[in-house]
Amino acid sequence: MSGTNVANLPRVDARDKVLGATRFAADMAPDRIAHAMTVPSSLPKGRLISIDTAAARALPGVLAVLTHSDLAGVKSAGYLAGGGYGFQSHQPMLSDRIVHRGEAIALVVAETLPIAIHAASLVVATYEAEPFTAMMDSPGADVQAFPSSVSIGDAGAALAGAAYTVDAEYFHPAQHQNPMELISTTAEWRNSDLFIYEGTQNSGSLKFGVARALGMDPSQVHVSSPYLGGGFGQKNSLQSQTVLVARAALAVGRPVKLVVPRAQLFHTASFRPASRHRIRLGADADGRIVAAHYSADQQNGRQDAFNAPFGEIAARLYAIANFTAEARGIRTDTQSPGFMRAPFEHPAAFAFESAVDELAYAAGRDPLAFRLANDAASDHVTGRPFSSRHLAECLRIGAERFGWATRQPEPGSMRAPDGTQIGFGVACGAYKASISPAIARLRVGANGTTRLSLSGHEMGQGIRTAITAALLSRLDIDPNGLTVTIGDPDAAPQHVTAGSWGTASAVPVVDLAVDRFLAAFDELRGERTVGGNLHQALQRLRRPYIEVEARHRAPGQPEAIFDRLRQGLPGAGGPDYPDFVSFSYIAHFVEVHVEAVTRRIRVPRVVSVVDCGTVMNRWTARSQVLGGVVWGIGAALREAAEIDPRYGGALNNDLAEYLVPVNADIGDIQVEFIDQPDTRLNRSGVKGLGEVAMVGVAAAIANAVFHATGIRVRDLPIRIEHLL
Repeated sequence: MSGTNVANLPRVDARDKVLGATRFAADMAPDRIAHAMTVPSSLPKGRLISIDTAAARALPGVLAVLTHSDLAGVKSAGYLAGGGYGFQSHQPMLSDRIVHRGEAIALVVAETLPIAIHAASLVVATYEAEPFTAMMDSPGADVQAFPSSVSIGDAGAALAGAAYTVDAEYFHPAQHQNPMELISTTAEWRNSDLFIYEGTQNSGSLKFGVARALGMDPSQVHVSSPYLGGGFGQKNSLQSQTVLVARAALAVGRPVKLVVPRAQLFHTASFRPASRHRIRLGADADGRIVAAHYSADQQNGRQDAFNAPFGEIAARLYAIANFTAEARGIRTDTQSPGFMRAPFEHPAAFAFESAVDELAYAAGRDPLAFRLANDAASDHVTGRPFSSRHLAECLRIGAERFGWATRQPEPGSMRAPDGTQIGFGVACGAYKASISPAIARLRVGANGTTRLSLSGHEMGQGIRTAITAALLSRLDIDPNGLTVTIGDPDAAPQHVTAGSWGTASAVPVVDLAVDRFLAAFDELRGERTVGGNLHQALQRLRRPYIEVEARHRAPGQPEAIFDRLRQGLPGAGGPDYPDFVSFSYIAHFVEVHVEAVTRRIRVPRVVSVVDCGTVMNRWTARSQVLGGVVWGIGAALREAAEIDPRYGGALNNDLAEYLVPVNADIGDIQVEFIDQPDTRLNRSGVKGLGEVAMVGVAAAIANAVFHATGIRVRDLPIRIEHLL
């Protein structure tokens, strides 16, 4: 039986979202729910001497005020990148120690949210302060060395003999994700079982992390996260408030909900750390890049080691035989930084693609032609072939759509009649094509229902639609009877959905489940011809349902990888596989206008062409690229955390002053796809899209600003004062 063509299937959750019927974590309201609010530390580092909760406890409607003295027996769930489950190893309120500004020192639980907020403001703490380091260049910052991420050939010797060279330093500020949906936790105890409702990209880490922290059997912890209102890396692991809310619900004997205010999230959730990049490039007389030396410093916290493999994509963009990449962590007194959309790839592409542009000008080459001349046929880092690579096509198609041929090469030579300077810029991007182990359970019933439970989370990217498309394209079932359950560890083991491996992990395992179902169905019917759809066929065959399970993992991964999946631990493979290397690619072409007097920068036009393998759904894929480009514009021109060196923390910790693009900042964005399946990577031919969409946008804008003005800006965001 065949399904239908669903390449342009509308979003399956669109109607419910438009009608407000979709329930997010903070919408959950169990009976007798109480509300919580944290009391943040005003100290960046030191010790809690005393905490006076008497006034808060005396307020009518307050049910409890928890401090570190009430959390005996609770422990840290560990750091996600170190074998644990949390975004950092430090769990607040386990002792009197303060390691970063804004961490919770108390949790107030009350009948209503206004009472909880008011009571939290009545808690008074005294501290013993210790010297702290707010920024990478502040006194007290110390260095942690990371292993070299790339080392091939002899970059030093090749640079020394190069005909053209560039040696430049680029700076990227700290940034914060700020998804629309705030971080929240609702916890409810039913006898000895704990039920948690939380918007997360990793319900598996919540289940096992909370169990570890509270000393429970994981089977007693149930996590539900059917939808997220945006994650972007902020919600990829156990948050610091989850355990506190669970413990509070136990203390008051009622369900408890905490929605963390946005201002607190700047200090209590992970973020993109500040980074500094020195790029040294060399090209020969023919315009071939012969060497690259990439050294970077990245801000880190004191507690954990968040590695900085910036060289991973930079070494894969072009055919560079001599490449050295190294990075260091610069420890500061902050919460642990973490993954934010294209966490290393976006800053790396800004620095490296800016430097490549500088080298093209130094060599007297057109920046587009220079990139095409240095395209790679295979991976120089490993010596293996690429599973697929259509970056040159992205560049050629993008140049044609954009009208690159009309560009005047001399910087500052293109002007509008009113004197506005016009610039064209181009940059490339890449992002690893990874796959996480996944398990799917498929049940088709004679009663017209189909249930599909599998590993994965819906963060707004449209993964449910891609899953539904994969299923309906091959099975003749009633779509109105289909239920797709994701983000629920009780239904299927859950991995962290991040790193653009969501669709590439979910769709192949759905395909395998369909194979197993069809094999079971064929065995059931034998030689008989049965009409109707699958539900009707099962009725005629007198079988109430067929249920199958399938598993899928990345090429070269051992069977034991599923043990990590079942324990809620990360297990993604890629980009380096046994027989090949796999990346998604993108080319961005940008037009900027720089006003002659005010120097205000506008981006009226962007063309982006993507190589992401099979495009499962054009609606959701285009949406992903539009969002990535808009974010790239914001990263280039608006977005930065303004850190207070005197007291630590972000001064602009709200959306009034943490600037992100608005509609007036965005012009026309054209998106095109190569849409060539990468069946070497997986049977569905799918590579990642969500993160690569952002990679290279900021560099293309910076390159266009240089072309417009002749001023090379190497610090983000690009501000008016840079061009005065």
